[in-house]
Amino acid sequence: MILKAFLALYRLAWVLLTPLVLIYLWRRGRRDPVYKAHIRERFGSYAALPQNPIWIHAVSLGETRSAVPLARDLLAAGETIVFTHFTPAGRKEAHRAFEAEIAEGRVASVWVPLDMFWTFSRFFRACRPKMGLSMEIEIWPAMVFAAKKNGVPFYMCNAQYPSKSLTRDSGGLRLRQKIMTGFAGAFVKSQLQADRFASVGVPNIHITGELRFDQPIAPALLAAAAAAKPHLMGRQVVTLASAVEGEDDIYIQLIKDVLAHDPSTLFIYVPRAPERFDDVAKMLISAGLPPARRSEMFSDALDMAIPGHDWIDEVQVLLGDSLGEMYFYLSLADRVIVGGGFHSHGAHNIIEPLALAKPVVTGPTTYTIEYPFVEAEAAGVAQSVEDGNQMAELLSGPTWTTEADIEAFIAAHSGASARTCAAIKSELAHA
Repeated sequence: MILKAFLALYRLAWVLLTPLVLIYLWRRGRRDPVYKAHIRERFGSYAALPQNPIWIHAVSLGETRSAVPLARDLLAAGETIVFTHFTPAGRKEAHRAFEAEIAEGRVASVWVPLDMFWTFSRFFRACRPKMGLSMEIEIWPAMVFAAKKNGVPFYMCNAQYPSKSLTRDSGGLRLRQKIMTGFAGAFVKSQLQADRFASVGVPNIHITGELRFDQPIAPALLAAAAAAKPHLMGRQVVTLASAVEGEDDIYIQLIKDVLAHDPSTLFIYVPRAPERFDDVAKMLISAGLPPARRSEMFSDALDMAIPGHDWIDEVQVLLGDSLGEMYFYLSLADRVIVGGGFHSHGAHNIIEPLALAKPVVTGPTTYTIEYPFVEAEAAGVAQSVEDGNQMAELLSGPTWTTEADIEAFIAAHSGASARTCAAIKSELAHA
């Protein structure tokens, strides 16, 4: 009864708030015009889509990347794929990763409809998906119950239920947990996560592991880093990956502290959101750390653009103002800071640097990556610290792990894509 009342109010709220959402998209579109493109898709109106596909909802860049290996396995099994996204970064990544398959009509990448029952009904009529997968823990009421109403089995995929979220959701009316029971099932990262989802009533749970361990790494990015590395003349390189707004003051002071200990250290500063590139550049300049910018110092092929490469000797901070090149920045590193750990929203992906055998450190807020951070910390390949001072001390001392230990950790946790694909096939056969 409580859930029905909530859904009725939720529908009414969308009627009232849709103009504000459109204003939000327009304002974001002033920085990134892709937000304003294909606006009809936000209301469930699409050009021709693959029919009877596996529908994968990957809201942004991280979710899309984690879905890539699974989508490739599903394509190899003869399925077609329709991706839905909310952000340009996710959409661009799907178009980059599946350019050939999109041209062949086997994959589509479109905006997710606004979270209203009628927009999702239009989406389902447009492609008639045989199954839906919501990457990570994207839970939208209309999406979940419109899928159920339209007979689309909808599963959480690569799912985890962080302890902080579980505690928060377990109080009051427990609306979010009631919405979770509308899923047809879940493909989850670990036994701990399976137990948590089962405790709130999610049915049909499969333990399949973490898909990010199977993400493909573009050889061209590794080759470009290998070509650039000799020009660094043995300098220690620290890559700061996915720095989020609100952390910059901590990281800028950290850079100053580490440079005071070792002036030859090169920091590669990669903001998580592309709209922050210019703002971060201004902050670094104001702090007396004028950055070189990847867009100015490297060609499109990631060759150093300045003859003789003399600029690198004078640079203390390289600003990673590009998309889709994270493995290039990580491959150059000796150690990696993963951003988000000093923000209440939590740390971001530690698997990408570990996949390249790079030691990882982040701030204290790791509930968002509980799996695999707990396991990585226990294996000694990743650490969290309480503040910037501790991080500076850690980066100024000897490394805390070995390449062999990191490779062993990665090997022990790979294979989730094949397990998830097998579980999906089983569910489809059962259905």
